[in-house]
Amino acid sequence: MAPQTYDLSIKHRSAARRPHFALAALLLALAGCASMAPDYEQPASPVPQAYPDLSAGQANAVRARDLGWREYFKDPVLSKLIETALENNRDMRVAVLRVDEARAMLNLQRSERFPEFTVNGQTARSRVPGDMNPSGQAVTGGDYRAQVGLTSWELDLWGRVRSLEDAALQGWLATEAGRQAVHVALVSQVANNYIVVRELDERVRIARKSVETRQESYRIFSRRYEVGATSKLDVTQVQTLLTQAQSMLAQLEQQRAVQLHALQQLLGADPGVSPTGAPLNENIMLAELAPGLPSDLMVWRPDIIAAEHKLRAANANIGAARAAFFPRIALTGNFGTASAELDGLFDSGSKAWMFAPTISLPIFDGGRRSANLDVSYVRRDMRIAEYEKAIQTAFREVSDALSTRHWLSQQLEVQLVARGAQTERARLAQMRYDNGSAAYLEVLDAQRDLLDVEQQVVQTRRALLASQIAMYSALGGGLDPAEPLTNTHTSSNSDPSSSQL
Repeated sequence: MAPQTYDLSIKHRSAARRPHFALAALLLALAGCASMAPDYEQPASPVPQAYPDLSAGQANAVRARDLGWREYFKDPVLSKLIETALENNRDMRVAVLRVDEARAMLNLQRSERFPEFTVNGQTARSRVPGDMNPSGQAVTGGDYRAQVGLTSWELDLWGRVRSLEDAALQGWLATEAGRQAVHVALVSQVANNYIVVRELDERVRIARKSVETRQESYRIFSRRYEVGATSKLDVTQVQTLLTQAQSMLAQLEQQRAVQLHALQQLLGADPGVSPTGAPLNENIMLAELAPGLPSDLMVWRPDIIAAEHKLRAANANIGAARAAFFPRIALTGNFGTASAELDGLFDSGSKAWMFAPTISLPIFDGGRRSANLDVSYVRRDMRIAEYEKAIQTAFREVSDALSTRHWLSQQLEVQLVARGAQTERARLAQMRYDNGSAAYLEVLDAQRDLLDVEQQVVQTRRALLASQIAMYSALGGGLDPAEPLTNTHTSSNSDPSSSQL
């Protein structure tokens, strides 16, 4: 800022007659020109520059951030459930209210940059006894005033007020990014709960079919035992297998009920639609996502963006703590009319004014300011650690999703082959028993193993879909692509003079 000079020579006597106005102009020119906050430096990324080799995707893979949840999830029932959750979920509602709270706090802090003017009128009547006057007679008098006053307004010469405003701004941006993080997490949670319900639906269907088959077998063997065509051991074996299937069915039904309750809580309202109960398949969502580079997480992930805004707020608070060591200058004054009589309040010569600048500097505070500065540095360092941890967590989530998808895909292929083999084994065992070449125990063993592998196939397919959902969420997917992120590198919202408020 260029230095300013003020000429109080004879030709500027009119200004010299009002030194308080000149002083105020000087201080106003200096206000806001200084900031004691340290220069912000973005911490280095504490993760490798690339994901494991498993990240190699297809040529037509797309970025998660470029796909809104309506485009990524193709199941219409799931889309309806997500829409209901975003409108009614209580965590989402709290996140939105926290943004409103932070915006109000920012506006409150921003108001301290501007002077506060008040208009007031005052009247007072008093009587002084005669024994308290030299004249020896009682005196009754009045005082009438009408004024425009300037309350104590701090001149922000060292940037204390501006630093606090910057901290409030970054706090608001952090809560907005936090709202987006809740949005992303909620979409992922609803999708995961939905596919779990779908998984349990299919497992219940398989278990129920097995129960029906074994009930029929138990009926047949009981009848054969009554006529002496089979042994008690065969009947007991069939009954044991039946009770096992019935127990599995009851457990699956209980798990499904609990999962539906969890889904309803996420929705925060009557879902309006229910899972279809159709078999689980890969058509629920788009298949392939491009993970990009770990550095992309810092501009895609709302939780990382929120952590950086919190770091910036802590950095700004250091400036406010530093500024507390310097003198604080405040302006107070008023201008108006005053008269001893009400009818003379607006007569000529009744003008009255007062201008009272003050300067204060604590010379002893028991180390309070030093301790406050130490606290601000420690909190800044804590925010750095939290920011780095957020990046590390995001990197791990993406890496885990990549590895899980890779190995579950191979596991599913093996299980599908095993299911085909167990199906053929069960068919052959039944033929051998029908021809009298094998005991029924062989049939029971084959049926039990087939049920197990069918259950495993469904579980693995659900886990594979869950890994894709985890990948989508870990890459910051779930927001509308048109919705801007509050990242300081890609948004103008970090400008303290932003008019978006």
